[in-house]
Amino acid sequence: MRRRLSLLAVPAIAMLVAGCGQAVGGDPRGDAAQGDTAEGGTAQDDTRPTRSAPPSSAPSAEPLDPCAWLDPADRSTAGLSVAGEPRDVAGAPACDYTEPGVGGVTITVDDASGVADLEAGADDVERLRIGARDAVRMADRAADDGTCAVVLATGPGSSVHIDVSSVDFTDTASSCERATTVAELVEPELPRRAE
Repeated sequence: MRRRLSLLAVPAIAMLVAGCGQAVGGDPRGDAAQGDTAEGGTAQDDTRPTRSAPPSSAPSAEPLDPCAWLDPADRSTAGLSVAGEPRDVAGAPACDYTEPGVGGVTITVDDASGVADLEAGADDVERLRIGARDAVRMADRAADDGTCAVVLATGPGSSVHIDVSSVDFTDTASSCERATTVAELVEPELPRRAE
């Protein structure tokens, strides 16, 4: 029954570090260095190293910021009065909301595991459609431990997790309601990737 908890601890996210990297920027001088002419070049131009434009298929991707996905109105809808705090979960960007007296919500970007990877082997999984995305809701309803997760597909090998826990670790049904509400609010903000 606790297999789901090991999934929610995001063990697969550790692999995220291997898949991430920053694009190396070009020469800050660009291609507009002195000596260029409108038609052809001079003999002096031939001594400069030749540069090709960066491929258009490799745009510089900015890191995702899950704390930017819920504005104050969204947080109010989800019963959160506090702003999220950026976290790093095994090298993956995450945002943690801790509501005093209620519990916590954590949104984590997982570039190492798709929905199918996470639902395989989990005991209590419910398939959903949230907005335009496939999703699963995972909770141990028999244990009623106050934890629930909704995982949204962002690609065949990537996903976004919304993990909710109650402050007293009871009432899993309420945690699942909150996780689903947050997932519905976050879904339109997620990057579109190839399915």
